[in-house]
Amino acid sequence: MDGEFDPPPSPPVYASVVLINIILFMDIHTRRGIMTKMRFGTFIAPHHPIGENPLLQLQSDLELAQHLDHLGFDEFWCGEHHSTGWETIASPEVFLAAAAERTHRIKLGTGVISLPYHHPFMVAQRLVQLDYQSRGRLIFGSGPGALPSDAHTFGIDPMLQRARQDEAIGVIKRLFAGERFSYESEWFTLKDAKLQLRPLQENMEFVVASTFTPSGMTLSGKYETGVISIGGMASQGLKSLSTQWGFAEESATKHGNQVSRENWRVLMSWHIAETRDLAREQARDGLFRHNNEYRTSVLNPDEGVIYKTPDEAVDETAFSESSTAVIGTPDDLINKIGEFIEVTGGFGAVIGFAHDWANRENTKRSWDLVARYVIPEINHMLDDYRDSLDFVINNRETWKKGDVARLSNVADHSSAAKIMETEGYEGEKSKN
Repeated sequence: MDGEFDPPPSPPVYASVVLINIILFMDIHTRRGIMTKMRFGTFIAPHHPIGENPLLQLQSDLELAQHLDHLGFDEFWCGEHHSTGWETIASPEVFLAAAAERTHRIKLGTGVISLPYHHPFMVAQRLVQLDYQSRGRLIFGSGPGALPSDAHTFGIDPMLQRARQDEAIGVIKRLFAGERFSYESEWFTLKDAKLQLRPLQENMEFVVASTFTPSGMTLSGKYETGVISIGGMASQGLKSLSTQWGFAEESATKHGNQVSRENWRVLMSWHIAETRDLAREQARDGLFRHNNEYRTSVLNPDEGVIYKTPDEAVDETAFSESSTAVIGTPDDLINKIGEFIEVTGGFGAVIGFAHDWANRENTKRSWDLVARYVIPEINHMLDDYRDSLDFVINNRETWKKGDVARLSNVADHSSAAKIMETEGYEGEKSKN
């Protein structure tokens, strides 16, 4: 993939206020012991408009995983859904097994396995196999199931889903610990069950999905898991993030556990280009369709907004007071991440929601720009470069002493001195 993208016309110029804000945010959280290096990843549900060849669509999603691995992203997540026509990955385990063969270092997360739809022993078995096939790169993300149409297909009462996720996590943890036990539930049975092979990782990370409600965070504290906050993509979700972590800590204390903000992932949406105008042009039509045809008409018909024009969709999604998404430049995304850090008090990973707002080429370029310009700023990778530059600029008098010493050496050399008389210092340099 080297050379796949031409460089932008000029590197983004990071305004001093952007750098100051990020330095303050990250310094505060580092001193609190909340985090050090921010991790970056992507979450692909996916949300694909109906109309494309499914064969090519799946290959494109796998190519995205490979591309992000090449760019140095830390995590790749994919979901499980069984209806609507837009969310087309039915088995994250099968998909991630293929992604594992195409990637080398990126962590692979099930985002998420809807536990009420599966026998917990079978989930544990598949996770173990995938952990080995990925050489220990698996993160186990779980949820209760997001689409009511999926639960209806399986004949599951939505009121039971969260309780069943809770129950299944407890059983899978016992299996991973190597226990042999029997267990009788209203929806599954185990008889003298024990895994014949445990995960390659000694402590595979468990992660639970969280929206606006306390339930996901409460489950995290109960089982000492990580969290991926999906609700942050909506304005009400961003507001709720300010109090969400407290629910995890309260639950952890109740159950004698500890939770770490390092294991808190926050989901964001963005499309990045070299200029805001270019980002708007690339994303406007796809965002318009995504919102009107799916996010509102299918997922949230009662409270969602139908936009009248693509530009209205961009303005409301990325440029209103309640906006949580970014359609703009690397600077804009850096600032928005800073806002999220300030609101939440700190977290460990930024997870970008993968969508089809732009075409494939511009979407890949958006991820490329994040890797090249956003991640280094957030993680202070360029600070020492800037320090070195400032040091050289601010110590000119020291470097002038070197010039004086060289001129003195020239004067002591008769032939060099003659050249200096006729051609000056540049002539002596060219001779040497």
